Amino acid sequence: MHNHHEDDHCCGHDHGHSDIKKDVLLIAISAVALIAVWIVTAKVLGMKPWLVTVLFLVPYLIVGFDTIKDAAAKLIRGKLLEEDFLMVIASVGALCIGEYPEAVAVMLFYRVGECFEHYAVGKSRRSIAELMDIRPDYACVEVDGELRHIDPEKVRIGTIITVSPGERIPLDGIIMDGGSTVDTSALTGESMPREVAVGQFVNSGYINLTGVIRVRVTSSFRDSTVSKVLELVEHSASRKSKQEALITRFARVYTPVVVGLAVALLIIPSVITGEWSEWLRRALVFLVVSCPCALVVSVPLSFFGGLGGASRRGILIKGSNYLEALAKASTVVMDKTGTVTEGSFSVTGAEPVGISSADLITLAAAAESYSNHPIAYSLRRACQQMPDSELITDVREIPGRGIQANVCGKKVLVGNSALMVSNGIKPRKAESHSSVVHVAADGIYAGYIIIDDRIKDGAKDAVRELYELGVEKTVMLTGDADATGRAVAEALGVNDVMTELMPGDKVTAVEELLREKHTGTLVFVGDGVNDAPVLARSDVGVAMGVLGSDSAIEAADIVLMDDDIRKLPLALRICKRTVSIAKQNIWFSLAVKFVIMLLGALGVVGMGVAVFGDVGVLILAILNASRALITE
Repeated sequence: MHNHHEDDHCCGHDHGHSDIKKDVLLIAISAVALIAVWIVTAKVLGMKPWLVTVLFLVPYLIVGFDTIKDAAAKLIRGKLLEEDFLMVIASVGALCIGEYPEAVAVMLFYRVGECFEHYAVGKSRRSIAELMDIRPDYACVEVDGELRHIDPEKVRIGTIITVSPGERIPLDGIIMDGGSTVDTSALTGESMPREVAVGQFVNSGYINLTGVIRVRVTSSFRDSTVSKVLELVEHSASRKSKQEALITRFARVYTPVVVGLAVALLIIPSVITGEWSEWLRRALVFLVVSCPCALVVSVPLSFFGGLGGASRRGILIKGSNYLEALAKASTVVMDKTGTVTEGSFSVTGAEPVGISSADLITLAAAAESYSNHPIAYSLRRACQQMPDSELITDVREIPGRGIQANVCGKKVLVGNSALMVSNGIKPRKAESHSSVVHVAADGIYAGYIIIDDRIKDGAKDAVRELYELGVEKTVMLTGDADATGRAVAEALGVNDVMTELMPGDKVTAVEELLREKHTGTLVFVGDGVNDAPVLARSDVGVAMGVLGSDSAIEAADIVLMDDDIRKLPLALRICKRTVSIAKQNIWFSLAVKFVIMLLGALGVVGMGVAVFGDVGVLILAILNASRALITE
């Protein structure tokens, strides 16, 4: 409940279960003692005033000793306006004017509020900390014919590790032997197990469920998926939203102002009327209700809950500032390949000129034999007989256009129509809306190959949901031919499409869109190496986590761990709900406090209502903030 608690708790110093149990016990003992003392002092007539004071001091000190100790420690450090210090002043003031039950009640309910706060912050932390459990304890490596448990950080790339059923996969790698089903929920939020077999890539953090698998390690522990996820989670709480920063600044100004008003409320009317006791009571009421704990605690807690709730669904948000920015999304820009489409191409047709279809595909596949582009993979898969590697020489990539290579003594060009034209070759116009790869050999046009990339399941629904959530404009960017890009854009239902873009053009396109937009933020969703500069340039960069490249995930502000584009509207919904909850808490807390402060200054309400105005509002705000954890 103190102004610094969001840092104490939300950034690493969790209030343990044993501390909460101790608080509850002290509250219970103090409450029973208060009732007993109240009954005794009411029934026993003629009790001496000093004895009444001593009796009420018992429940007061039981519940308030720790608070008084903390306040004294802060006072020594020069921190006068922390909430516990204000509560001590208010309760001591109440004791001085004989308001004994009210003095104990202030301290009692203050501790109740602290308990709620500690529990809620702890729950939010645990929801994010659940992800910390994905850190593997060991990797199982064969040494001298026997399996040994080794620290994953000491395992080198290329090592074969064995993962038995029930074990967590400790490092990223490719399955070399065996098959199994894996539980991916810790990373992706998906409950359905996934089938894996020889040749498939598996992420560290997955749990092997059924069969023994042998995995060849492809990245060090430092570069593994688990390490990246843990790093993202650990740093997410330190990046504060504008609302959190505003509340922190507001509290720094607000607290001294209301304390000054409480002092003025005590002195000025008392000097005029001479009723020091009455105006002290009113000033104490004003002081108790004015404490800004409901704001200082509940707003960061709302954002923390949103981060935790999103992480449970496989959406990693690197900070509440990005959560707040996504909530204001008005323009969503999407890369095509691997983001809204599967990214796994296949050859669906060929139009050869002067040669056979098989020879056309062979020429293209041979020229693309060293490329990692998805289209190159599809050409190689379709090729029936690849020439020997020594017959493929002088391979040169022409950025944004294609590849030039020497295949079996022929100078082969493979790429888009711009590559053909730039080499003085007239390509045939393809009627297909799919990706088209043109081929030429020794300066003579050899035909074109049609390659299809399937739209992801749910991509169209995701775009529709984005509009329903208030997104005004959607744009798709692609390096594909105009006809291909427009066909996919039409199928998805996006507003606009920019085609035939070279890697650098995407940044230019996003910068142009940033200049156009008047309200809200621009969100870019991508997955490839080429997308990293655009992810960094946009207001909010969203990377597809599993297929996404390291550089894209590094540059992004939000990572969708399972590459499911349907998680984007879910992320937007979580962010909007979290920001809405934070705003509710701000307005509710301020409205209730100002009303009670005014009524307290006028003498209409007493200490009981003041306690509700502080602790009651805090508890209600915390309960409301806890809703941010619920993402279903």
